[in-house]
Amino acid sequence: MSHISVIIPLYNKANEIERTLQSVARQSVQPLEVIVVDDGSTDGSAEVVAAMDLPFVRLIRQRNGGVSAARNHAMKLAQGEWVALLDGDDYWQPEYLENVERMIELYPAAGAIGTSFFIDDGRQLIAGNTPEKEGVVDFFRESMTRYVLIPSATVVRRDLALAMGGFPDGMRMAEDQYLWTKIARTARVVFSPKRLVVYSRAAENRSASIYRAEQTTHSLEELYDENADYMSNEYIARVALGKALVESARGGTAVAQRALEFFSYNTLSAHLARKVRVLNALPAKIRPMVLAVYNWLAWVVARKGL
Repeated sequence: MSHISVIIPLYNKANEIERTLQSVARQSVQPLEVIVVDDGSTDGSAEVVAAMDLPFVRLIRQRNGGVSAARNHAMKLAQGEWVALLDGDDYWQPEYLENVERMIELYPAAGAIGTSFFIDDGRQLIAGNTPEKEGVVDFFRESMTRYVLIPSATVVRRDLALAMGGFPDGMRMAEDQYLWTKIARTARVVFSPKRLVVYSRAAENRSASIYRAEQTTHSLEELYDENADYMSNEYIARVALGKALVESARGGTAVAQRALEFFSYNTLSAHLARKVRVLNALPAKIRPMVLAVYNWLAWVVARKGL
């Protein structure tokens, strides 16, 4: 019997959710259950799921509360020992859950399991920049330069994730890294280099590309711990400064400045801090264009960023 519950937060993905659910239906090893939480979609996404009439899918509807609230709701309802995260515009190759079950058997003490993935940029599939070997990884050190855990390619131990408080309600950027940090400070993270996930960078409503103001009592600042592993604090600073770039581009000068000051302890993300300072110094009206051009050029050159 499967150990895994699949949870899918859904918000305005009417054009992608059928492909996502079909990828689950085609798995060589079926999950214990699939819980889709429609987070107040306005484009008929929930109706698409209902019309598919898949017996293994449980559709839950809630008022819009953000991706963290949707994932937390699903985790609380889930019955599996492990929870496989899948966004409504990404999809899995048929052997994904089979590989995850194998990893669970090999590493029963793990708190989270990540796998390699492809990025669909609308024209081709590009290999994500991930670790190359299977096994236990130094999450914080590896994550400074590579992707170890991203939602659609990650499974977490359900009781551990809930004990950590789940995803931070209301946080709209870096909510996943927030939880990864808590888990990785507590339990082992293991990784599989098999590329069985496709992250859709080209989706119409990619949440990572949509800016909305934070509505949360949580922050990355609360994760700083002078008694924690040095690299974990460096990782938090890197994530926070990356988030500050977006905040600055959307006119959040004071928020970005606070991040620069609070995370000034970092020694490994000086390049990010410089970008934030430069962006903050520009007229607010041109910041979105400047950051968009920079990100486009970075993608063209590197072909590995999300």
